[in-house]
Amino acid sequence: MSLNLAFKALADPTRRKIITLLKEQDLSAGEIAQNFDISKPSISQHLSILKQADLISAQRAGQKIIYSLNTTVLQEITKWVFDIFEN
Repeated sequence: MSLNLAFKALADPTRRKIITLLKEQDLSAGEIAQNFDISKPSISQHLSILKQADLISAQRAGQKIIYSLNTTVLQEITKWVFDIFEN
């Protein structure tokens, strides 16, 4: 996991909101898109960036792709931040 990719992905407020939505429950791209006033292709681009950073994962369920939060990466980021302030 690259912290640089993760921080770059988290720099965008739309992607942070997607992370917040996925914290509550796994969602399809369409369900995620319902929370935004942007196009579905734009949502797909944001999801792609989050997947590249390993912040979310995607699994096919029939014709839908269900996105879920990868808490392991977020725990690594949190640990890194706490390590900075601990020393």
